[in-house]
Amino acid sequence: MLRGFYTAASGMIAQQRSQEALSNNIANMNTPGYKADQAAKRAFPELLIQQMSSKQIPASNGSNITSKKTIGSLNTGVYVQEMIPNFSQGDIRETSIKTDLAIVPGNVPDEDGALFFTVQNEDGEVRYTRNGNFTVDGQGFLVTGQGYYVLDDAGNPIETDGMEFIVDPDGTLQTADGQTIELGISYTDNVLDMVKEGNDLFNGEAAAVPEGTTFTVKQGFLEGSNVDAMQTMTDMMTAYRLFETNQRVLKAYDESMGKAVNDIGKLG
Repeated sequence: MLRGFYTAASGMIAQQRSQEALSNNIANMNTPGYKADQAAKRAFPELLIQQMSSKQIPASNGSNITSKKTIGSLNTGVYVQEMIPNFSQGDIRETSIKTDLAIVPGNVPDEDGALFFTVQNEDGEVRYTRNGNFTVDGQGFLVTGQGYYVLDDAGNPIETDGMEFIVDPDGTLQTADGQTIELGISYTDNVLDMVKEGNDLFNGEAAAVPEGTTFTVKQGFLEGSNVDAMQTMTDMMTAYRLFETNQRVLKAYDESMGKAVNDIGKLG
């Protein structure tokens, strides 16, 4: 019976974590470039139950021989192993703001490959993002909404010399004073290796765009979140009902344990 307590409780914890991820997705439904999280659940290791018995051999020394009979496997519950971002393309919407940029992938050689803007976080480390909601800071550098520098293809912060700059479809930025800068567009052949760090940043291994990969950078556009609001609300209701089901199972175990301790114990 105690094992049943743990199994039901693990189910409640797993659904609670799923609900948290779904709630976070809904909260970021309007965040540009946001990639929805999906909870990957798996079972705890199964136990193989065997019945052990012994049989006495009719011999002068009265020896016993042990035997095993397989009863079956027992699952000990479920848990959320990890949160896996969904890297599908979000809708591209026009904003007409010159500092807004969106990457529209064309031909990508790897099925799990993806393109990112390259930025620098507060610790000076290289990170990646699909949120092109940029702006120009007081020093004339192109930065993210959180103030992180947007990098060029050489890994240097991009100085735009003001708001009046043009970005060509191939990712070439032309400043007002005639300078030409290549945006730092990075590519990873496996997006599942990218880890979310918050503030729309991803950490992982990415490199220069390989030959044969095509894309378009659209100025005055943003990639929206890929959260499916209707599906997420449905998943939230499902997680809530599963949580309630495990809660009722846990309550039933608790009532049975109470009878075993308080009522059956009195008969003794």
